[in-house]
Amino acid sequence: MSHRFNRLAASLALAGCANLAHAAGFALIEQNASGLGNAYAGQAAAATDASTIFFNPAGMTCLPDLQVVVAGHLIRPQAEFTGTSPLAGGNGGDAGDLALVPNAYLVYRLTPDVYLGVGLNAPFGLKTEYDPDWKGRTQAIKSEVKTVNLNPSIAWKASESLSLGAGVSIQYAEATLTSSAGGAGVAAVKGDDYGWGFNLGALWQVSEATRVGLAYRSEVEQTLAGDVGFSTAATLNGPVTAAVTLPDSASLSLFHKLDSRWDLLADITWTGWSDFRELRIVRTNGDVLGTPTEENWSDSYRYSLGANYHPNDKLTLRGGLAFDETPVSDAFRTARIPDEDRTWVAFGAQYRLSRKSAIDVGYAHLFIRDAAIDKAENGVTLAGSYGASVDILSAQLTLDF
Repeated sequence: MSHRFNRLAASLALAGCANLAHAAGFALIEQNASGLGNAYAGQAAAATDASTIFFNPAGMTCLPDLQVVVAGHLIRPQAEFTGTSPLAGGNGGDAGDLALVPNAYLVYRLTPDVYLGVGLNAPFGLKTEYDPDWKGRTQAIKSEVKTVNLNPSIAWKASESLSLGAGVSIQYAEATLTSSAGGAGVAAVKGDDYGWGFNLGALWQVSEATRVGLAYRSEVEQTLAGDVGFSTAATLNGPVTAAVTLPDSASLSLFHKLDSRWDLLADITWTGWSDFRELRIVRTNGDVLGTPTEENWSDSYRYSLGANYHPNDKLTLRGGLAFDETPVSDAFRTARIPDEDRTWVAFGAQYRLSRKSAIDVGYAHLFIRDAAIDKAENGVTLAGSYGASVDILSAQLTLDF
């Protein structure tokens, strides 16, 4: 049981009710609807609206005096296992489910060169849930973590060509895990904690048509504290903790206005997953439960390209492609995080309702490479592969005051 909680507490984070991670690993990149149509290409340079607080706070200097953004994402992941184990039971069904993930942002111009902002979002997320009697039930049934990230920020226009930004992330995480524990019944683990980090950004206006953005989000360290409980073995229940380090990331983005009709966007993002090497769970008396779980993840990169087309002053059409590397190798893949490389195909649009209001919509389909698994745990080896995909539909309202 300690192995299962170890992976959960260390690996999972979720905004709202999101199911499965949509960027590789367990990152969530769905932080606005305006960027979804470009597969989130160039977001550290685009500075399209107040959601730049997440992608690059320096971009606030490109916005009106007061702006509010509210967005929501309907996310439908699918993940189905096919394979074998010594246990009787089915393949677990579809581990994904429809979910709604919201985010919101506000930016205010304090002085001619200083902007303040605040964002509400979640940088990480994962949820998987299998049939309770499936053949991998001793390794995983339900895995869920919910996170909420509050991100107050400031930006300074240092010159006509250079803007700098910074923010603080105050992050809450709550984890829940269930699995079969044999004669001890169904095991359930719950834990939560607060942590904090920061984000930094710079925006360089190379020319009237070209912007380059550089952004960094720091690690967030947490120690999830909670309880482990067994449905038919209460003597095993008790408080537990697990240390967690959510990874840092850095993005380099380009926005280029080709002409009055076309914009081009590009992005490369690095995520420091290699910190996720080994984790352990302990009771409050200091006893280590079981053997520390090896994860041995690697740093990963995300590459994206996008384009905007402006047929008139009110309408913008968007498209984008992205490739998201998984940090998980075949040797260390688990039923809780059956992650693999994914390719994004996205399109979207913005329509300006008035001079001070706009609606954005976007859609993306994620093609996920089949993920092999050969995992031995508690004397049970789960061997096979996962077929998975994700569909995302997003909408956003932007208001200027």
